[in-house]
Amino acid sequence: MDCAFIDSIRSQIPDITEIQAYRFERYFELLIQWNEKVNLTTITEQEEVIQKHFLDSLLPQDLIPKNAKVVDVGTGAGFPAVPLMIMRSDISVTMVDSLNKRTVFLSELMNALQLENSYEIIHARAEDIGQNPRYREKFDIALTRAVANTSTLLEWTIPLLKVGGSSLMYKASSANDELFAAKNALEKLKSSATIYSYEVEWGERAVISAKKLQPTQKQFPRKSGTAKKSPL
Repeated sequence: MDCAFIDSIRSQIPDITEIQAYRFERYFELLIQWNEKVNLTTITEQEEVIQKHFLDSLLPQDLIPKNAKVVDVGTGAGFPAVPLMIMRSDISVTMVDSLNKRTVFLSELMNALQLENSYEIIHARAEDIGQNPRYREKFDIALTRAVANTSTLLEWTIPLLKVGGSSLMYKASSANDELFAAKNALEKLKSSATIYSYEVEWGERAVISAKKLQPTQKQFPRKSGTAKKSPL
């Protein structure tokens, strides 16, 4: 056990348990090991990983209802889904990524962490699961972090949500401008949005929470690549 790592994360999450702290340490170890062969992150220094990946992922956890069914679209190395699962054993999570190497890493990571959460790892594009009856309109919360602009994210995530569910989009200083540019997408996808701002040591952070108000029209999401090339 790395005492320096454990001491650092305990000082920043005062209510963390011993097993949770150990799981974050194991996560860090596997992230660094795998990053040598698979491009998972450009952030590798211990304290930066703790703050800019682990703690950053936890910022909006109060916006996630108890026992929520969650989907993380474009999960990459597991951010924000895995840190949230470490701290929230009540949520069930589906992690989606289009790159198979990342899903292989996630499988090994989840086996190592032995979390209590129910979870699923899917190698797929957001547009494909959004049109899949098994996943469409099945989730309470959708998560996206460092994936795309807000208009694109809305088209990828809103179809996955139940009516009343929320899409939580992690952003930085661009949140207000992105939300303004996404007005048309919000209207077409029958949603309303709120910005939550966070003052943290590692920079200006925000989460755009878009609430689904009505069922999504069948044409959304459009075919693969369209939402990114031609946002609503």
